[in-house]
Amino acid sequence: MSADELFLGSDRGDAAYREAMELATDAVLDAVAAGDDPYSGASPAALAERFDDPVVPEDGQGLEATIEAVAERVLVHSVDPSNPRCVAHLQCPPSIPGLAAEAMLSATNQSLDSFDQAPAATVLEERVVDALCDLFDLPAGADGVFTSGGTQSNFQALLLARDRCCARRFDRDVQAEGIPPGADSLRVLCSDAAHFTAKQAAHHLGLGEDAVVTVPTDDRRRMDPDALEETLDDLEGRDAEPFALVATAGTTDFGSIDPLGALADAAAEHGLWFHVDAAYGGALAVSEEYGDLLEGLERADSVAVDFHKLFYQPISCGALLVRDGDAFRWMARNAAYLNPEAHDDRGVPNLVAKSVQTTRRFDALKPYVAFRALGRSGMAALVEDTLELADEAAALLEAAADFELLGDPTLNAVVFRYRPREGMTDAEAGRLNAAVRRELLEDGRAVVARTEVDGATSLKLTLLNPTATIEDVGAILEAVRECGSAVADARGVVA
Repeated sequence: MSADELFLGSDRGDAAYREAMELATDAVLDAVAAGDDPYSGASPAALAERFDDPVVPEDGQGLEATIEAVAERVLVHSVDPSNPRCVAHLQCPPSIPGLAAEAMLSATNQSLDSFDQAPAATVLEERVVDALCDLFDLPAGADGVFTSGGTQSNFQALLLARDRCCARRFDRDVQAEGIPPGADSLRVLCSDAAHFTAKQAAHHLGLGEDAVVTVPTDDRRRMDPDALEETLDDLEGRDAEPFALVATAGTTDFGSIDPLGALADAAAEHGLWFHVDAAYGGALAVSEEYGDLLEGLERADSVAVDFHKLFYQPISCGALLVRDGDAFRWMARNAAYLNPEAHDDRGVPNLVAKSVQTTRRFDALKPYVAFRALGRSGMAALVEDTLELADEAAALLEAAADFELLGDPTLNAVVFRYRPREGMTDAEAGRLNAAVRRELLEDGRAVVARTEVDGATSLKLTLLNPTATIEDVGAILEAVRECGSAVADARGVVA
């Protein structure tokens, strides 16, 4: 392909772009229509054999042939999150408005690290952030920035919290001078069901994973406020200094939402930065029916929210919101070639000073297009449908003699075990469920999640797909039964 066929801006380039997009679209649609199952069942070894030719050949084979090869080797062996029996992870089916936005932002290739690289995109991200702050009832003066997702948002929130703490307690500018010697006493608190990124962030921030203290949860797997107070008293007695409290609005396994109001009270009483990881459950804010589950979130110092979960946007797309936009000063910087101080004086938007990234995609376009296309009510209907399906699935499991429901769902994650015979121990059921999960993936009929509950392997339905029905759930459970029988037969045991 010649240069004028490789880039937009010429007649030949524009025609080549249109043709390429049509080829790519047809390849995706053909792959989705190729089978009824969410996965082909191909093993890692079988997939590796498909890629044994050169990645960088001496001569190219052209785009059409390359797209055909990608369709045969990659697309038909990809997990299809739009299939109603793909229920393993927080991997949503991307909505059509989001896919359209993804195509536009990729083609225009805006980079959010300076205004002159992305003028309209910069202004629009600021508008979307303002709207999100309103959605979560954060006060005037709140601000935010788009991120790659909850991992980055949680890390950046704790970075701001750490630097604020070091400035106040140790009179130390961490950005310039590094972590003070006394920082080995600093602690982060979260529940024992919180996402691992709290510990990961502590590692990356130089505090170490041991700086994270987990607090016991109640019988609904939410952080227990009484246990939090006991933990804080214990830390005080050991001269440890907690500086941040991380609450979870939607745990990965059970979708549990911590008692945000009570935790906000505790954070205020003890002078802690209060961060809410709402990467999963933040979408409840669009729902009048379920929005009150987030009561207390509006008191957070920072909030993580993902759009590639229950807002149905293509990966990756998240945001970090902060109660006081001035908190970004702990990480702000100016570079002469990107955001000179003179730009600040003239009011030129400066997003790179709020991000741990330099080059950054225009991901804010995706929720913007989705919100504008569907409205708040349309987005809420999608979320509410999946929560209602989770309740129906829980009732179906509870009524079945060979399944064990392990907790009522808060969001749309349903955790259970296949327990086909009376008297089966948790350990026996755990081994069977682990084998069933492997068999299902290799079979390809259903992609379900596995997790551990009380030390035993369990299965999980993450019901993010608004097009899924209770009949689809029934089909998944029947596949679990069939795989369970096959596993038992292969082992010569009675399931």
